[in-house]
Amino acid sequence: MNAVYKEIIDFIRHIYNMPEGFIPLHAPVFAGNEKKYLNDCIDSTFVSSVGKYVDLFEEKMAAYTGATKAVVCVNGTNAIHLALKLVGVEADSEVITQPLTFIATANAIAYTGAQPVFLDVDKETLGLSPDALLYFLENKTRLDSKTNKRLNLKTKKPISACVPMHTFGHPCRIDEIVEICKKYTIPVVEDAAESLGSYYKERHTGTFGTVGVLSFNGNKILTTGGGGMLLFMDEELAKHAKHLTTQAKVPHPWEFSHDEIGYNYRMPNINAALGLAQLEQLPAFLENKRNTALAYKGFFMDKGLEFISEPANSKSNYWLNAILLKNRDERDNFLKFTNDNGVMTRPAWTLMNRLPIFKSALCGDLSNAVSLEERLVNIPSSIRNIQV
Repeated sequence: MNAVYKEIIDFIRHIYNMPEGFIPLHAPVFAGNEKKYLNDCIDSTFVSSVGKYVDLFEEKMAAYTGATKAVVCVNGTNAIHLALKLVGVEADSEVITQPLTFIATANAIAYTGAQPVFLDVDKETLGLSPDALLYFLENKTRLDSKTNKRLNLKTKKPISACVPMHTFGHPCRIDEIVEICKKYTIPVVEDAAESLGSYYKERHTGTFGTVGVLSFNGNKILTTGGGGMLLFMDEELAKHAKHLTTQAKVPHPWEFSHDEIGYNYRMPNINAALGLAQLEQLPAFLENKRNTALAYKGFFMDKGLEFISEPANSKSNYWLNAILLKNRDERDNFLKFTNDNGVMTRPAWTLMNRLPIFKSALCGDLSNAVSLEERLVNIPSSIRNIQV
């Protein structure tokens, strides 16, 4: 197989126009007004949590995604944590999610004192399976007539939320998930951390659930260095979120008064300035990444390897491109060969239920997730050939 792996490396080096040197998995590109806005922010002295770029970034992102309101946070993980608090997740409850996800999803659930329940993903979308969700709710829960909440038959704990994730930017069947959860009165926190610029049935991801979450980490399609955002269709819930991110401080010219437990989850103005400049370039970034994905798709089709394409009814941002190898041994051989030869590749995350911190979590049949974990590899997905 080394000959095939060499062909893959040569193709990656060709499309990135890098015959030698290290090729990262996903590097940021700063080709617009980043320096201009950062200098303006510094000159204004408003580099912390108050400033015009915070407001502008929220307004422009809400308009782009179609959300009613957007609220920035310092990172995506605390955005998920706050979203769970906003929908009423409490300690000793349970939150349904998927095992194939970055640990931030499961960690944020743990921050609330709740326990995750891991259900399987779809092979086609890589995201939470509506079929697995419906089976679990129909067969493993019952309605508590006193509280009107679904109780896990095994643990007797209430199901307080569901957190599906759009894996590597590919939309899951989010409308079906939301409909199922609506039937069982379970709020949906939509983890769209990786899917800025992705659409499902012509609607932007992150706008289907009660709250949506975006991430702007340094490896995302749009970066603020570190950062996250909450998306809302409910304006009042958004106002409450903004209040909580600012330590729940009651507005007053000079007095310090706080009316509930709040959080220092504010995004600094200097990060928002970077994000606004990046957002202006997002359409070009998305087109560039789609062209890369199409090039990969054609190449791997000729090699008999499966390239992960956007699911039905979706337009993916192709944040991280991925291929499927035959088995774990072949996956590991490919990972070693590519990384040894200066091309960064990575496996899917270790399934959350395999980690010692979540080994006691309740799980459904995870056959699809296990298969993907054993076979999937992410390949270089940076934006190509944009001149600064």
